[in-house]
Amino acid sequence: MGRDMLMRTLKGLSISIRIGLSASLVSTLIALLLGVGAAVCGGWVDRIVLWLIDLMQGMPHLVLMTFISILVGRGIPGVMIGVAATHRVSLARIVRAETIHLRTSPYVIASRQMGRGRWFIARAHFLPHIVPQALVNTVLMFPHAILHESGLTFLGFGIPGQLPAVGVILSESVRYLSTGAWWLGVLPGLALLAIVLVIDRCGDSLQALVSPAAAQN
Repeated sequence: MGRDMLMRTLKGLSISIRIGLSASLVSTLIALLLGVGAAVCGGWVDRIVLWLIDLMQGMPHLVLMTFISILVGRGIPGVMIGVAATHRVSLARIVRAETIHLRTSPYVIASRQMGRGRWFIARAHFLPHIVPQALVNTVLMFPHAILHESGLTFLGFGIPGQLPAVGVILSESVRYLSTGAWWLGVLPGLALLAIVLVIDRCGDSLQALVSPAAAQN
């Protein structure tokens, strides 16, 4: 029984890690496209992007994820799209502000005076400056994506019960708590907490490496 629970928990963690990593990468890519696109295009594109960011930030996070997951059809694709679409929308605002700041840099002005197009400038000057910070945000978002995936699955709006996801294991263990089998829920929960803390610690360390002030200290 204990060995089966361990193997099922490890399999569930692998599913959660894959979903969390994929959702984090897709969410970061969306934030980069929206932020850089809004700053480069300006005008009505910028206004629409800001409206979308405000709309996403103004809605309850879990409710929006649940709605998107149900709309897509639940399962792994639904959870992945729901988590990716709702995480780090604030990153798009940060990318946009940083891109607008870079537009006044001397090398960007010189490149523009040499006749370079705005998309060449975005690819050659904006993205190399923004992508490292975006990757750090991806790592920091990773544990949040794992927790939200497990939460959606625990509530019954995520991964189906036939897959050994951590949320499924925790949901099933609730019915056995009254019988004294507390370890059925505690052990998978501790494993999920451990992997989240390890990834979060790695993200903090990576952020310290790319931050000039932190690296100097």
